Amino acid sequence: ADEAYADAADALTAMRRAGATRLDQAMARELAPLKMERALFRTTVEPGDAGPEGHDAVAFTVATSPGAPPGQLNKIASGGEQTRINLAIQIVAAQRSELPCLILDEADVGVGGTTADTVGRILRELAERTQVICVTHAPQVAARSHNHMCVIKNGAHTDITALSKDERIEELARMLAGADVTSKTRDYAKTLLSEASTAH
Repeated sequence: ADEAYADAADALTAMRRAGATRLDQAMARELAPLKMERALFRTTVEPGDAGPEGHDAVAFTVATSPGAPPGQLNKIASGGEQTRINLAIQIVAAQRSELPCLILDEADVGVGGTTADTVGRILRELAERTQVICVTHAPQVAARSHNHMCVIKNGAHTDITALSKDERIEELARMLAGADVTSKTRDYAKTLLSEASTAH
């Protein structure tokens, strides 16, 4: 039994190491558009405790500055960097997944401006392969969606409303400006929607 386990665990280790190389290469491609082209993402497969899932210790490491040694993801990367790395992992995984739906809760937290717009573009592209439901507070991301739902907590229950085109403009303007919606923020909301529709 020990010999059979060792053979199976060794085979799993070999597959993991091959998969780690493919993942690292795919991550490099996905991190570049997220403004992390200098980041070095590495999946390590080291000897670990034997168990029902093999005898490996698998970890994600990252170096966000050129020349810096890689370290554990949660200790090296800032909050915004962790958000982008986690999103890249989800994108790579979704490309090989058979799951019919991907749910992301604030995948854009800690990013803004052009990076938030890039996140929106990536999620839109991802939606060509699988359904994506994304909870977001970023207007750049919301504008890229095919459908926009407004979620409002109302006491003990939650209201979810599908927005029309005009309602989307108002909601995007509110996301941009808060309570002080002006004609300028509405115009910018229209621009975001227009750019999103012409880009696809």
